[in-house]
Amino acid sequence: MPRSTQYDCVIIGGGHNGLVCAAYLARAGRKVCVLERRAILGGCASTEELWPGFRVSPAAYVISLFLPRITSDLKLKDNGLVVLPRNPSSFTPLPDGRHLLLGPDTAKNQAEIGKFSAKDAQQYPKYEAMLTRLAHEIEPLLMSPPPHLPPRLRDIPKLWGYMRLVKKLGPAFPDAVELLTGAATPILHRWFESEALKATLATDAIIGAFASPSMPGTAYVLLHHVMGEAGGARGVWGYVKGGMGGLADALERSCLQFGVTIRREAAVKQINIHNSQTSGVTLETGEVIDARGVASSLDANVTFRMFIEARSLPEEMTAPLDRIDYSSASCKINLALDALPDFNTNEIPREIALRGTTHIAPTLEHIERAYDDAKYGEPSREPVLEITMPTTVDSTLAPPGKHLMSMFVQYAPYKLRDGEWTEAKKDAFADRCIDLLARYAPNIRNIILHRQVLTPVDLERVYGLTGGNIFQGAMHLHQLGPLRQGYTTPIRGLFMCGAATHPGGGVMGACGLNAAGAILKA
Repeated sequence: MPRSTQYDCVIIGGGHNGLVCAAYLARAGRKVCVLERRAILGGCASTEELWPGFRVSPAAYVISLFLPRITSDLKLKDNGLVVLPRNPSSFTPLPDGRHLLLGPDTAKNQAEIGKFSAKDAQQYPKYEAMLTRLAHEIEPLLMSPPPHLPPRLRDIPKLWGYMRLVKKLGPAFPDAVELLTGAATPILHRWFESEALKATLATDAIIGAFASPSMPGTAYVLLHHVMGEAGGARGVWGYVKGGMGGLADALERSCLQFGVTIRREAAVKQINIHNSQTSGVTLETGEVIDARGVASSLDANVTFRMFIEARSLPEEMTAPLDRIDYSSASCKINLALDALPDFNTNEIPREIALRGTTHIAPTLEHIERAYDDAKYGEPSREPVLEITMPTTVDSTLAPPGKHLMSMFVQYAPYKLRDGEWTEAKKDAFADRCIDLLARYAPNIRNIILHRQVLTPVDLERVYGLTGGNIFQGAMHLHQLGPLRQGYTTPIRGLFMCGAATHPGGGVMGACGLNAAGAILKA
């Protein structure tokens, strides 16, 4: 078999975390090679011309949580990264013709919410202030490496940081615990009375999770509403100019400047292990790439079950691997449109109203019933739709006058009670989503030029996500922090650098950054 030059570290997977990890290692003087199975970099954060002239972000579609430190350290703006803020940020049409429009302007938000509830209009700024304060205090701990379990001497400063946080939060500590561990619904009921507002906020709490907002663990995602500064200010979510692949392009340029070798269409077959120590990888072609270290940005199931021979897997790793929850009910539908959908936006032009996320979920009960179907293995009869139209902000993504629509759909379970996902079932579910959308935008069926449907099974096949889980494992409390997959592993020289590690899923880059730090210290 052919053998390559030895590297200090081989990174498996050219997603954003893998590229971040590679750049930091090379910046520190390490000889690094990134191996990407596909012809396109970015993993879920990619841009693809699915149809002539239409540059689609098939999976991930917005950015906010990406760490400003990474953008600065790797000079990503100099390397072409441009984030386009969205204002307004949220549009919720209702069956009776009314709508709720939210954005960064507090006074305008209060006026919009006041159409439904004067009490909620007064409460909303207080709610956002509460979330912002907690996020400001908690975010540094969420984004930094967690302490080891059981704690080691070097973990004492981290543990002390947690204790200082408890003291600093004071009376707000119970609120923080509830947000990190509890359900979204009780919190929203306590703060608000308007169904339109509660449903809008609850939609954010369940995206990507196989859970309803009444289930523990969903409140944590409410914090994401006010976290991150990639959009230019705290809590402002934006589009990457040129599609999400613009982030991968900027990271690739940074990697190349630091001397990283990047190989596309280089599928890994096996991580080579001798005497509990990695020695590199073997590609599907039979080529052996020697390396002192290997870092996988793929999930734990793929890394340890598919790339490592069972006899080489330490016994103490089996139980933790079995505990990871990969259940998923997320579907992505991408549409190329001949015109804008005809939502009734009254006093504001559609091209402005549709800049943010459009929520098709009028009540909390609607979301709960949608989950109930999936809980029993059925695609939701009345799905929850989160819709974005990046072409309202970035005209480079489609031909003149045309548009792209991204529909993130809950709930379409990976495992169906009645057989497998077939093309007929995919089309039927996509038609159901379009029919639901047509109640709010009657012209939608007549303006669709092309469509792509990605069920959880497709997300697994295309992006290597076990079960189609976009977070590389559910983000419940028992799978966060030191309880999530570690950056280091019991196999010497083998590391993890993707969303399977703390702090988990989302386009943050924190997993890759933290992993690089662990590798450099090893």
